[in-house]
Amino acid sequence: MLPGRTHVPHDCRVVADVLTRIGDKWSVFVVMLLGEKDCRFSELQRAASSISKRMLTLTLRRLERDGLIERTVFSTLPPSVHYALTPLGRSLRGPIDMLGHWVVDHQKEIVAARERFDAHSPGRRHDL
Repeated sequence: MLPGRTHVPHDCRVVADVLTRIGDKWSVFVVMLLGEKDCRFSELQRAASSISKRMLTLTLRRLERDGLIERTVFSTLPPSVHYALTPLGRSLRGPIDMLGHWVVDHQKEIVAARERFDAHSPGRRHDL
């Protein structure tokens, strides 16, 4: 809880809902890509070659619904659709960058902790 704030259960649900959205790997990836430049759907799909067309579509719709990206349709033949971060989406870049740097800075510690855990937990699933 933040200093000076009282715990409100509704706030927890809202925070959990938004963290679920922005915490999934494809949302983070799309936000990072669009932070570099606006992209067409096909550019996003090429950059994230392991994502299915359906999952990319769902991810984009969810991010658009949350106000993090905007979708612009150009009436060309065939129609061209471009995606861009909104100001709200751009404000998410800083925290994502910080988290990414934290992971890089602590990667060796995380790997070592996993190895210690795995060594002391024979027979347990390691894909947690």
